[in-house]
Amino acid sequence: MLDLAYISAFSGLRSIGDGRGVIARERRGIAIATVMARKGQGTALAAAVKEHFDINLPLGPHGSGSVSTSFLGTGPGRWLVTHDAGTPRFVERLAQQLEGLASVVDQSDGVGLLRLTGPALLDVLAKGVAVDLNTTAFPAGSVAVTQIAHMGVTLWKVDETPTFHIAIARSMAGSFLHWLEASAAVTGLVADG
Repeated sequence: MLDLAYISAFSGLRSIGDGRGVIARERRGIAIATVMARKGQGTALAAAVKEHFDINLPLGPHGSGSVSTSFLGTGPGRWLVTHDAGTPRFVERLAQQLEGLASVVDQSDGVGLLRLTGPALLDVLAKGVAVDLNTTAFPAGSVAVTQIAHMGVTLWKVDETPTFHIAIARSMAGSFLHWLEASAAVTGLVADG
């Protein structure tokens, strides 16, 4: 078996400016999958997710789960699943657990994840995202499949600090970092870790 070295999607992440307006940390070692319900299997899929993960499968643009495993509603009958426990072959096991109920596609090597927080985060994100991210419109647990500065992203609000996680295609990670650095330059961007 060929063992390839991991290359960070956000290896260019660096601190910019003098402040701590935005704090960014790459989430590494995360298993990521797209799960798509098979026709007529939505109820059975929800039961299987509850049985295997003790998670209520979210309906609509919301996330459910725990610190280690999350199911994020990204469209009708479609979820982005992240798993943070470092368990090898998570996506392979997920596909086996949901066999016949859903199609499971491994996205782990094609998507980069960033955790963003900081006192100026909402102002910085407002420069590139056309979604109202204030607490009343986008409370913790909300998910959006949208664009930031014309780049497709999946964005979810983890808590009201606010903390957001952003998933973006690895091929766009450099462009996204360039936008983030430029947008956070006035308030400061801190690369955390």
